[in-house]
Amino acid sequence: MRLLGFSFLSIWLMLFNVAQADVLNINAPAPSFELKDQNGDTHTLTDYQGKWLVLYFYPKDDTPGCTTEACAFRDEYKVITELNTQVIGVSVDDQESHAKFAEKYNLPFPLLSDDEGKVAKDYGALAALGPIKFAKRHTIIIGPEGKVKKVYRSVNASRHSQEVIADLKALRVEETHF
Repeated sequence: MRLLGFSFLSIWLMLFNVAQADVLNINAPAPSFELKDQNGDTHTLTDYQGKWLVLYFYPKDDTPGCTTEACAFRDEYKVITELNTQVIGVSVDDQESHAKFAEKYNLPFPLLSDDEGKVAKDYGALAALGPIKFAKRHTIIIGPEGKVKKVYRSVNASRHSQEVIADLKALRVEETHF
């Protein structure tokens, strides 16, 4: 029986291959990226130099949890932008899927298409179930100088935007004390 349990675990681990980057260290440079959004515009990390950036990874457009999270960021967008912060969503869905999702829910921020999963992997947010890749629900706050300031590996879609706002305010206060 013990052997059967070990075999099942081994098979599960092979099927649910989690592609993980090195751990993102706080105050280390954020991995660079260059991806297109739902409108075909290219976004790079350096485009946001001088601003705070909330880079949130999510599994799939127009699914319940992802819709809840995206709409919460939409509803808090004004508060977030008043903190000199930009929100960007990233998934492995294509630009067309992102365009439909953004239009359907009136999302005011870019949704980047990471169809190869490279950026999700660089940020430790890529998972694969056999040949199917998807981004895990992770968020990284990047400071104005391009350094990782906060990493969320466990996210509650309905409360996450409020958590991010509170942490952005705290991080900004910390920066003024240095």
